[in-house]
Amino acid sequence: MDERLFYRSAPDKVDPPPPPPKNRSKKNKIDFKEKKNNTIKSLNQVEGFLNDFKHFKRYIHLYKFFK
Repeated sequence: MDERLFYRSAPDKVDPPPPPPKNRSKKNKIDFKEKKNNTIKSLNQVEGFLNDFKHFKRYIHLYKFFK
């Protein structure tokens, strides 16, 4: 049979994984006030877009009606 049909469970030569870096950078603390303000701004932008879309949809409906 063809050797390509048989798969080995592990290769013959296995290199160990590299050691973890010794100088890890410390994680920055999360500024919850900034996250909250960014979330509120984002939600306001989404709400504004959806309101504009509703008005746009209304204008399309009126255009089709008067056409």
